[in-house]
Amino acid sequence: MPEITWETPFCGEGASCFRLGTDASGNAYITVSGAEDTYITDSREALRTLIRDIKAGKADHLL
Repeated sequence: MPEITWETPFCGEGASCFRLGTDASGNAYITVSGAEDTYITDSREALRTLIRDIKAGKADHLL
């Protein structure tokens, strides 16, 4: 298992909390808080693109 540095969880009202993390090799991780052993991973650039797209409203239809 890689050495992942997890950020403070992002939590919604009454919803699961998501955590973002990174490692020294340039990978990014997303998990549900409390389940850090189960995650999805991609490059930090992919995570940057995801965050930018969400901020630009490209996922608003999911709300």
